[in-house]
Amino acid sequence: MYKNCKISVVIPCYNEGDGIRTVMADMPPFVDEVVVVDNNSTDNTAAIAQESGAVVVLEPKQGYGAAYKTGFRKAGGDIIVTMDGDANYPRNFIPVLLDIMFDEDIDFISCDRTGHKDRPSPFLRVFGNWILSTVMGLSFFIRIRDSQSGMWVFKRHLLEQMELTSDKMAFSEEIKIEAFTNKSIKAKELPIYCKNRVGDSKLRMWRDGFANLIFLLKKRAMTLASRWRR
Repeated sequence: MYKNCKISVVIPCYNEGDGIRTVMADMPPFVDEVVVVDNNSTDNTAAIAQESGAVVVLEPKQGYGAAYKTGFRKAGGDIIVTMDGDANYPRNFIPVLLDIMFDEDIDFISCDRTGHKDRPSPFLRVFGNWILSTVMGLSFFIRIRDSQSGMWVFKRHLLEQMELTSDKMAFSEEIKIEAFTNKSIKAKELPIYCKNRVGDSKLRMWRDGFANLIFLLKKRAMTLASRWRR
């Protein structure tokens, strides 16, 4: 519990055995539950997560978004914190983010990794993130520096107000769009410090990048079509 709120951490995992061990080792003690969604891992991710105290659920449908949707349904916290299973995101920032959320009465926090890493990311990945963040900002009139960040802190009841359709990597963009364009949700982006991942990256840079760009354009077209029908 944190300030009388139950805290759930949801982590989608695909072959993150080494990373999830690191993540679980320094999870803040006030976190009530860690839900690890095993997305068809072929290594010992599920066993390590369970031995470390996490609740493990299986999502056989492959995809980042599909895994998160399953994790959100399983999580019972009043506040949900998300992060990847590669130990990239800082667990010690969770209490800081929660304090800001309570102090400023924020509903949804998205974390910005740009310029805050112990070692610079590859140029193409940084450039791709910038392109996607720029397209998102221009398309939906929101200011986002890190559209691809996978660390968010939000009040669980917000899920009832969101239309989350993507089962793939674009889920990260979509949940931010749903939060930042909803006038009843107070959303904010905050900087975090993060480290290089443990293990090999599962990101397929070109394929995932183009797929995310196409998703943004389709989402914008659907939003405009919905407004015209009203």
